[in-house]
Amino acid sequence: MKTVVQPKQSSSRPWSRDIFNVAWPMTLKAIFLHATVVIDGWLVSSLGEASLAALGIAAATGGIVLGVVFAFSHAMQIRTAQSFGSCDPVFMKSVLASGLTVSLTIGVAGVLAILLVGKPFLAVFAPDAQIATLAWSYLMIFAVVIFGESISQCIVSFLNGCGRSKIPLYGYCLSVPINVVSSIALIHGYWGLPEFGVAGAAMGSALAILVQALFLTGHVVRSDGNLRHVQGWQKTSYAATLRRHVGFSLPIATTFVSAILAIHICTLIYADLELSAFVALTLIAPWNMVAGQISMQWAQATGIHVAQLLGGRADNDVLESFLKSAWRGAFIAAGVVGLILLIMGLSVNVLYPDLTQDTRTILIGFLPVLVVLQFLRATNAICGNTLRASGDTIYVMHVFIWSQWLFRVPATALGVLYFDIPVFWILSIWLWEEFIKFYPFHHRLWDGAWKQAEVTT
Repeated sequence: MKTVVQPKQSSSRPWSRDIFNVAWPMTLKAIFLHATVVIDGWLVSSLGEASLAALGIAAATGGIVLGVVFAFSHAMQIRTAQSFGSCDPVFMKSVLASGLTVSLTIGVAGVLAILLVGKPFLAVFAPDAQIATLAWSYLMIFAVVIFGESISQCIVSFLNGCGRSKIPLYGYCLSVPINVVSSIALIHGYWGLPEFGVAGAAMGSALAILVQALFLTGHVVRSDGNLRHVQGWQKTSYAATLRRHVGFSLPIATTFVSAILAIHICTLIYADLELSAFVALTLIAPWNMVAGQISMQWAQATGIHVAQLLGGRADNDVLESFLKSAWRGAFIAAGVVGLILLIMGLSVNVLYPDLTQDTRTILIGFLPVLVVLQFLRATNAICGNTLRASGDTIYVMHVFIWSQWLFRVPATALGVLYFDIPVFWILSIWLWEEFIKFYPFHHRLWDGAWKQAEVTT
């Protein structure tokens, strides 16, 4: 017999500080995640260009699998928030079990694919045999990172969905120093350890992710181990429950994978620009991504709270009041991101003194577009995460995919390859894409159907 704990309809709502309490650990964790890639590249750079090229090719190959893991983990985060808000232990157990099954399946399949076809794949894309050999030595060990992340990311999403976002941050605070110190030692053979070169960077990452996975697993076993004793599944059987989880997750995962592919294709197109323009876009993209985590994680935290409120069957007035507060916070977060990018742009002569004057001039010229972009991106993100929280995942997927593949990618190709337009207008395509998404997102949200969504089915 399925036991369901149904909360009373709530007349209270979370406040902006509740969003902030979930968002700031998620923001720091995301920044740590992106910074780790930069650190690995910096550590390996001392070995020479061949080693750095090997790291780039191997990391990009492994990153394809990790991208899929991260995509499904985002869906897990929303589903967990719905179950947490419903106060239904059967729902929570079903989400955790299904999420782990999906994530581990992707991780194991990715590792097997790397072991079976990774070596010939690298041989095709590497510039020469030496780089292919170095890349393979890295990728074999990086397979451990993929397996560890398939566990870690699932648990991270479960904890975020429950509002316990500080625990994943503690895990990253533990693993990042281990990664840096062990990689330095294993790359260069310090403190009596063997010198592994590029492979040492993968070993350091593998050690760090295993420690992180053990830390997170131990926490979930202690705090949520009682879910193992809950009887029954959300649907009639575990197989039906798993199918429901995959059905919910697939549109969200497709959205994220599509975004990754669109970014990579546009980056390849940018390579046809003149050197100063290409360097400027290459430098500004990570700044925009890392600083943008402030507003993006605010939007994700908003989605988590909306999913919890819908799971708890909150009143419409509560949902509307909460969303207005979240929107105000999103614009503040966007302003902070814009200010960071503005300071970065005005400090370009200090930050990048070795760049040519043409490149620095281009970077400064990007500032108006980048600042305005943050506000449009923030409000669209609030809409997208709110609609996902209500289960409207297919609609959100269509908005993202068609704006990417019917506008951003072809517009970039036409602008760069055929019309040779100035790089400022190439960057402005990012802004116009957000304008295109604005009406479909806001119209869907304003029609109000999301407030009546039944998310516990």
